[in-house]
Amino acid sequence: MELLELYDLIGLQPEMIKTLTSAGDRIVLDQIEPYLQELTDIQTAPQAYRYLKDLFGEDKDNMAMLYCQLECARRTYDRYQEKHIAKAVYADTMRCFTRFIEECRKKNGRMFFDRGWWTYRQISMNLFRIGELEYQFKEHDGENVIALHIPSDADLSEEAVDESMRQAAIFFRTYYEEYKYKKYTCNSWLMSPALRPLLPERSNILSFQERFDIVQEDREDQEYIEWLFQVPVDTDHRELPADSSLQKKVKELLLSGGAIGSAYGFMEI
Repeated sequence: MELLELYDLIGLQPEMIKTLTSAGDRIVLDQIEPYLQELTDIQTAPQAYRYLKDLFGEDKDNMAMLYCQLECARRTYDRYQEKHIAKAVYADTMRCFTRFIEECRKKNGRMFFDRGWWTYRQISMNLFRIGELEYQFKEHDGENVIALHIPSDADLSEEAVDESMRQAAIFFRTYYEEYKYKKYTCNSWLMSPALRPLLPERSNILSFQERFDIVQEDREDQEYIEWLFQVPVDTDHRELPADSSLQKKVKELLLSGGAIGSAYGFMEI
């Protein structure tokens, strides 16, 4: 797969493609080849990411990092093919780049790449999007688990989540039979018990929460501000949008001194 094919496959924004082409012209891949290889291995990816981050220095909008990670994503396609994993799973997984850039536009009013510290999980085949949810190889208390992540565009209806989990069970049984696990875990603001009194009884969010046993809460976590309101975390609470019912209720909660935080839970399979 060529880079332009990848850009087209994931629906990368035209403005970003133009900027990436310019960034790529300034990068000599041969000089950083060892670090590109390390980015595609989850054991070495964090270290390689930090090295490239330091090497690029003042990397405007992190375009050099984005170019390198998409180059790695391009190469990873061959590994998908070797394992006979469907191209649709590859495309859905790598569309995280396009989604994150769009989230930046909504949050900051312009497009740039701020998730390089996360996306090496996708390019190293440590995390896959299967249907509505993302599934990541993780370890918890010394045992293998699959961590669930909820993309910002996910449909959390009971039917959609059931179908995603059904597909995921087949996926891991087919392509990673050697990976034995008995639990799904999830750590998210959407898991917070503080949401329960703010949502209707038949809420998809509550339906998703009820699949898990909540074992830990973090009331200090403020990432929900970014995800729910699509603004920077440090935005004055009085300036938060209140377009949806949930935004309105959470804003009222914040202005009265409350918080949502996040929670961690697990589900026996």
